[in-house]
Amino acid sequence: MAADLAGNVDVAWHGIGMGEAAATGKEGEARRQVWLARSEDGGRSFPVEEKAWSRATGVCGCCGMKILADRTGHISALYRSATESVHRDIYLLWSNDRGRTFDGQLLHKWDVNACPMSSMDAAENGKETVAAWETGGQVYWVRLDPQGGAAGKPASAPGDGRGRKHPRIAINGNGEVLLAWTEGTGWQKGGSLAWQVYDGAGQARGVKKQLPGIPAWSFAAAIAHPDNTFSIIY
Repeated sequence: MAADLAGNVDVAWHGIGMGEAAATGKEGEARRQVWLARSEDGGRSFPVEEKAWSRATGVCGCCGMKILADRTGHISALYRSATESVHRDIYLLWSNDRGRTFDGQLLHKWDVNACPMSSMDAAENGKETVAAWETGGQVYWVRLDPQGGAAGKPASAPGDGRGRKHPRIAINGNGEVLLAWTEGTGWQKGGSLAWQVYDGAGQARGVKKQLPGIPAWSFAAAIAHPDNTFSIIY
């Protein structure tokens, strides 16, 4: 769910539309799509939901997506595809007309014949928007272009990229970024929390920090405060 200062509320999810299997000839996750219901009265009423994007990429069934409305009314959304059940790529959707229409971009490729059961995150500071996700056991983040799409190449978290999941991201008023993620977590398995701070130019500041004690099925939240400090809740 995302909301802006003009009273627009956007609710996004992925699912299978009525008759999609017969219309497309596809089965399972490959026929899933991102859907959007948009309210213009602060969430009091919603019209019938619509497909956010016409491209048939499929959507990974157990992967969480993320939608964010920034303070200027631009909307960004991240999701993982399931094209042909093996292309588990990250796609970015964006809208420059307050959710009425969306464009899309393939952001990061990953071919694996399994559901990664991953999640993703996005954050903004009134001037910039950043997004984070997992690919192949490593976590990545990128700044987004205000008019849509990525503003550069994705950057990976430092160090060994095995077993990293559930990135959470925050950006403060100076453009500094906090990226937090879990390491070693899995099905009914806990792990550790790790994080890295980046300066306004995207360069890692200091060394990666790590802390044990993430229980199974848990992950962190990253927060940027008005005084430009950061907090992590887990």
